[in-house]
Amino acid sequence: MTHRIEMEGGGVFDVSADEDTLLRGALRAGVGFPHDCSVGGCGSCRFDLVSGEMETLWPEAPGLSERDRRRGKRLACQSRPRGDCTIRVRPADEYRPAVPPRRREAVLLRRTPVTADMAEFVFSTLEPADFVAGQYGLFQPPGVPGVRAYSMSNLPNAAGEWRFVVRRVPGGAGSNAMFDALQIGTVVTLDGPYGHAHFRAEIDRDVVLIAGGSGIGPIVSIARGALAADPARRITVFEGARTRADLSFRTLLGDDFSDAITYLPVLSAEPEGSDWAGARGFVHAEVDRVLADRFEACEFYFAGPPPMIEALQELLIIQRTVPVSRIHYDRFF
Repeated sequence: MTHRIEMEGGGVFDVSADEDTLLRGALRAGVGFPHDCSVGGCGSCRFDLVSGEMETLWPEAPGLSERDRRRGKRLACQSRPRGDCTIRVRPADEYRPAVPPRRREAVLLRRTPVTADMAEFVFSTLEPADFVAGQYGLFQPPGVPGVRAYSMSNLPNAAGEWRFVVRRVPGGAGSNAMFDALQIGTVVTLDGPYGHAHFRAEIDRDVVLIAGGSGIGPIVSIARGALAADPARRITVFEGARTRADLSFRTLLGDDFSDAITYLPVLSAEPEGSDWAGARGFVHAEVDRVLADRFEACEFYFAGPPPMIEALQELLIIQRTVPVSRIHYDRFF
C-alpha cells in the first residue's frame, strides 16, 4: 500500500505506507527533495504540510527551531504520511539521488579496530553494493529507536561488500549498540545510498579531502574513487585528530595508498613532549596555510564534526571565496 504525495506547483510521488518517511519515499522516487543528514539533525528537509495527515517520529528533533515549530514547519526525514497528502517544498536537481536508495538485508561479516574508539564494520549483501564514493547508508541499530547514518569507506562493487567506519561515542546509544549489540553474523536492514557530497569524477580539478574523527570514512572512499578515476590526479588529504593514536587514514586506505596522495595529518592535542614533527592545531588553519594560492584550482570534499564543518565553511566561502559549487559535504549532528 502506498500514499500519494502531491507537491504544490507540480510533481507527484508515492510513499510506502508504514515503512518510509516522506524524505526516503521522495528520494526513492527520484525527487530532488532538499536534505543533508536524513536523521533529524540538520533541518535541510523542512517542508509545509498543506493537507493530509503526517505522523511525527521525533517531535524534539534538533533540526527544527522553536520558531520553525510555531510556523508549522516539519522535517521530511521525521514525517511519515498517514494518507494522501499535499506538501509545499522546493525540490532542486542538486538533491536528486545519484543512485536511487533502497532497502536490502546485510549481514555483518567482521569488525576491525582502527583506533581505540573507531572500527571498520564490513557487511555483505546478496546484491551489488551500488553507490557513489562519499555517500552514506542508514541503519537501525539493535534495540535503539530511530536510524543512524554511516558513510561507506570503500567503493561500489559487484560482490556486495559495504564498509563503514563507526566511532564509539560516549553515551551514544546508536554507536554503542553497533559495537555491543551487533554480533558477527547478525542480519540488519541497510537503507541507501544517500548523500550528495559524493565524488564528482567528471570534474578535472585537484582534489582536496579534509576529515575529522569518523568523517574519515567517506574521505577514504572518495580518495579511492579519485585514484580509480585518474591515477595521476593530484590529491591532498588533511586528517584532523587529537593525537597520533587517533589517526586512521593510512590504516584504512592500506595498499591503495599512492604517490599521487599528499597526506597531511594535523594534531590538536598531541602531548608537547612527544617527537611529533607534523602540524599542530586545527585542521582548517593548516588547509589555509598549505593551499595558500591554490584554492582556485581545487575541488573540496570534507566530513567531520560540526565545529570543523563550520570553520571550513567560513574559510572557503567567506575568506577564500571558493564557489559553493566546488564545496561538497553532508551535515551530521
